[in-house]
Parts: sequence; C-alpha cells; structure tokens
Amino acid sequence: MPGMFFSANPKELKETDHSLLDDKTHKKRSKTLLSINEVMQWSQSLEKLLANQIGQDVFGNFLKSEFSEENIEFWLACEDYKKTESDLLHCKAEKIYKAFVHSDAAKQINIDFHTRESTARKIKAPTPTCFDEAQKLIYTLMEKDSYPRFLKSNMYLNLLNELQANSLK
Repeated sequence: MPGMFFSANPKELKETDHSLLDDKTHKKRSKTLLSINEVMQWSQSLEKLLANQIGQDVFGNFLKSEFSEENIEFWLACEDYKKTESDLLHCKAEKIYKAFVHSDAAKQINIDFHTRESTARKIKAPTPTCFDEAQKLIYTLMEKDSYPRFLKSNMYLNLLNELQANSLK
C-alpha cells in the first residue's frame, strides 16, 4: 500500500500551516511509513489513534494548538507509570501528581475536586492503578471533546488529503 514517510518526532512537524509533511522530514534518518489506511483508522476511535505513536504525536500537536496538551501528556504519563517498577512508583507518582493533578500544577488537568482528592490519597501509598480514576476522566474528556474536533480539523484532514493524493500517484 502506498504511503508517506515522516518522522514520529512531534517537534519536526510543521506547526505554522499544519502541514505534517515537508522536505526536511522526508530526509530524516528515523522514518516511519504512514499509510492512508492507518490514518483512516484513527477516525474509528480515540483508542486506535492513541495506540499509534504517530497518531499520538499528531493528536498531541492538535491539542497543543487548542492549548490542552496537558490531557494527552497526563494520559501518556499514566500509561508509562503503569509499567513502572514498584520501587520507583512513589517518586514517579509524586512527579505526575505535582505536574498534572495538584491544584497549583503548571499543567493542571481538568478533573473534579473528589477525583483530585482521591488521587492525592492514593499516591501516599502508590500502586500502578492510583491514577486510573483521573486518567479515565481525561480519556473521556478527550474522547467526547477534543477527538471529534481533531477529526474535523485541518491538521487531520490535510494529512488525510495529502496521503490520498500521494496514493494516487
């Protein structure tokens, strides 16, 4: 299946015109083949979008353009946290809490008071699931709010159109 190449590094994605593919990107060493089918699958569910590294990067750039990148950053931090060795849980839980959950966090996520307090209690004796409640709320927020806008965004539609045009060549 014809596809396009571009780096999975979100910093290499052009942000000014939302064109996700440029000449410099084509020349980068670490390239990933991105097929039109793959990008079309992103529209099936947020789960499929987030299961794809490039999808995470593109969606992250979209959220950044909407000033809500803390949502995907928190969700990804939680996914990483679940894989943490038990002797490192406390340290990592504190970092995530201070960065995203604490009421004074620089990248504070939008969760209710009850969930914020519940999470604060859980990280005192951290387990791999102590952020699950908050993570589920953020996932639902992205699924119901940001994700539908992403699918209608120029960022997604332009990428889809570029891949479709390239597959016809």
